[in-house]
Amino acid sequence: MRIYLTGQSNFGNRGCEALVRTTVAVIRDGFPEARFMVPSVDIVRDARQWPQAPDHGVEFVRAPAVPAGIVNWGRLCSRMPFATKLPWPAIPLSSRMLEDLTRADLVISIGGDNYSLDYDLGSLAFFVGIAELGIRLGKPVILWGASVGPFGSARAIERRMARHLAGLSAITVRETSTLAYLRSLDVTASTPVMLAADTAFLLVPESPEGQGFWPAGDEGVLGLNLSPLVAALHARTHGEGRLLREAADFIRQVLDTTKLGVLLVPHVAPLDGGARNSDEHLNAMLMQELHACHSRVKSVPAGLNAAQLKHVIARCRLFIGARTHATIAALSSVVPTLSIAYSTKARGINRDLFGHERLVIDTTGLTAESLRAGLSLLLSEEAQLRACLMAALPEWRARARTGLQAVRACLGSRSELPEGVQS
Repeated sequence: MRIYLTGQSNFGNRGCEALVRTTVAVIRDGFPEARFMVPSVDIVRDARQWPQAPDHGVEFVRAPAVPAGIVNWGRLCSRMPFATKLPWPAIPLSSRMLEDLTRADLVISIGGDNYSLDYDLGSLAFFVGIAELGIRLGKPVILWGASVGPFGSARAIERRMARHLAGLSAITVRETSTLAYLRSLDVTASTPVMLAADTAFLLVPESPEGQGFWPAGDEGVLGLNLSPLVAALHARTHGEGRLLREAADFIRQVLDTTKLGVLLVPHVAPLDGGARNSDEHLNAMLMQELHACHSRVKSVPAGLNAAQLKHVIARCRLFIGARTHATIAALSSVVPTLSIAYSTKARGINRDLFGHERLVIDTTGLTAESLRAGLSLLLSEEAQLRACLMAALPEWRARARTGLQAVRACLGSRSELPEGVQS
């Protein structure tokens, strides 16, 4: 059996790497013979990130580029929303992508939040287009561990997505809010939809070589992850550079009022060292904003893979994170975590895991004071939070394997769908 994994294009995003690693592991638990085609825009560097990939049946293949026509159409729609009512542009079918999709027995769309408008309409149309190419070629297509929408007032997009989702072979979703949304769109009437958990909850950590970057701290270490995306969204409301100043003020407060060390943890950074969308670059700017080296403030060096970063995060006493998969690495390691949210997914995970959103800070409300209040909450409820995570994680890890049932069903018949599937 050969599976094409769409929805990601490189391991610079360690969340994508975590999803690929754990999706492969889950499926091979049930289908040891399974082989995987993993699209990559930088095969050499991605292969270095996961040197054991061939042992797990993984072949890196050339990732299709987002066509200029889709990019331009997305930009047009952002300026002229009526254009979303027109037919979406088709993806040109290259000979290489046709060959890869033809070789596949199954197409699985990963990526977590690709089926949303968290990025841009062009990105959404691109991944939808690849899935629909698979459907036209007669392949079963599964949307895997996804957050979907909501598309809000963009009714034309919502109607288009409802039609697309209804044509998939199966969907697994990672929050109850997404399940409720798909029910509201009547997708569950035609497509099997299962509540799962993000497979990254299953990522096995790996110890990196040399950990001289670990900060001093008599009371343990607070891990802090910030992202350029959050910085850009914050700047729309508060002005350029404000997030760095607020974060630096918060770190100074931590140093002054506690004995915690602070470790800046990147989770997305281009493997070629580029600055675009790089948490590592943002961390370097934050260290400059602090104006001094301090034994209790350190930054994780470049180049660690997703499993190594999970090991680092798991060593932290507490964690504050903007990247969803950085927070999943912490939560799945029983580390009390404060999430910085720019979309519904952080809220959905927190509601399902804790039953509330008190451990979520909205990006627009991120200040030194809100971070300090969040840290105080983590400290005051640390024992309860650890106990809650310890109790919940066995079920969440089991749910993270739910997608294997969808694979079995797609390769068999709809009559094999497991009990509890929403259809």
